[in-house]
Amino acid sequence: MAYTVDSQWRNRAEFVTGREAIVAFLSAKWRRELEYRLIKELWAFSDTRIAVRFAYEWHDDSGNWFRSFGNENWEFDDDGLMRKRYASINDLPIRTNDRRFHWPLGRRPGDHPELGELGF
Repeated sequence: MAYTVDSQWRNRAEFVTGREAIVAFLSAKWRRELEYRLIKELWAFSDTRIAVRFAYEWHDDSGNWFRSFGNENWEFDDDGLMRKRYASINDLPIRTNDRRFHWPLGRRPGDHPELGELGF
């Protein structure tokens, strides 16, 4: 319910339009990207737009780990619902012992280093 009914997304090379399609897209993403741990950092904002940069770690169903880096641009309507999202993401295969995000699944602990502190 955070998205407008006709919200438009670009995620990597996928283009998704509409709240229902976004829910389906996210459901498939979370089935594919397992043990997802994310750090986002606010980059810039205006009245209706936000830009963030991020990194997250996850593994696939074969146990292969990845670190994904990217930038997102969000635009909101007057009611605060997201109407546009553009995500540019690069996936880097990593070895299990190269992981940097080790907190238990769920919210990142407040004392965990930020992206800049990790050198990302």
